[in-house]
Amino acid sequence: MSGHFESHFPESGSVDYADQSTNIDETTIDELRELAGRYPQPRSALLPMLHLVQSVDGRISPRGIEACADVLGITTAQVSGVATFYTMYKRRPAGKQHVGVCTTALCAVMGGDILLERAKKRLGIDEGQTTPDGQISLERLECNAACDYAPVMMVNWEFFDNMTPQKADELLDKLLADEEVVSSRGAVITTWKEAERVLAGFPDGRADEGPSAGPASLAGVEIAREKNWKAPAADAKPAAPEQEAAQ
Repeated sequence: MSGHFESHFPESGSVDYADQSTNIDETTIDELRELAGRYPQPRSALLPMLHLVQSVDGRISPRGIEACADVLGITTAQVSGVATFYTMYKRRPAGKQHVGVCTTALCAVMGGDILLERAKKRLGIDEGQTTPDGQISLERLECNAACDYAPVMMVNWEFFDNMTPQKADELLDKLLADEEVVSSRGAVITTWKEAERVLAGFPDGRADEGPSAGPASLAGVEIAREKNWKAPAADAKPAAPEQEAAQ
């Protein structure tokens, strides 16, 4: 019975300590301290600090874990526990561009699984892997809260809506060729590391670039405008049952 409790996920929970390479320097340490100083309780900064580590090292590196622990005055085990809990923190180097395909519920019904298989074949890698040239990493994503645009793909956490196999091929081809790519509801795609720096709390000034909400998200607002519906005032009393029936 020695194999009774054998894990089917041998890589889960592990940071690659065999790879000790790092680009973290004094500038990074100063920025980690800056992030910690933004919160009444410095430890609250750990999540953005880990994003900053990824923006520099392309993953959660052993040196990044040590740096976060030193700045916050906690143990490396405590930092590792957080870094290995959330899927947005990568334990192996991510690609220059990080592609995610949603396969949850409605996206799956609308073809998400087909898109993922298409991406695997086009890139020659499996989910959770990076192309040999380091250009693209691929991930199966859980719900992106964009069901009205299913199926959805993401590049560096930016949306690509109403995807088809053909549109997925075109997107991947452009990313592989380093051609300009624009999100369906956001900015021009930069790189995953640059996106991670923004998530860390260092804006790139592009938050308002490109569209945000699309027609599907605004359908209810448009109907309300057509019918001249208004939200009740904050201090309004609830309508009586007979009034609601009359309406």
